[in-house]
Amino acid sequence: MKVEIYDQTYNVGGDLEPTYVQELAAEVDTRMRNIAEATGTVDSVKVAVLAALGMADELHGLRQNRQQSREELRERARQCLKLVDRALQQSS
Repeated sequence: MKVEIYDQTYNVGGDLEPTYVQELAAEVDTRMRNIAEATGTVDSVKVAVLAALGMADELHGLRQNRQQSREELRERARQCLKLVDRALQQSS
C-alpha cells in the first residue's frame, strides 16, 4: 500500500490493516509538519529525526508509566494478600 508523509510517497508492506497504516502515516505527517512549522526547518531529514525523537520520548514516558503502574499494582496485591493472610490466621 502507499502512504504519503511530508509530501513523499512510501510503499508499505506487511500484515497491518490499511486503515491503521494510513492513521500512522497521518500521525507522522502531522508531527513532521508541526515541527517544521515550529522550528522553521525545511530539511526533511532533520524534521524526521526531530519527529522521531519526540515520538521516542512519548513512548519512553508511556513505558515508564506502565512499569510504575505495574509496580503499584504488585504492591497493592501484596497488601491484599497480607490482609487475607491475617484474616485467615485470626479465623483459625
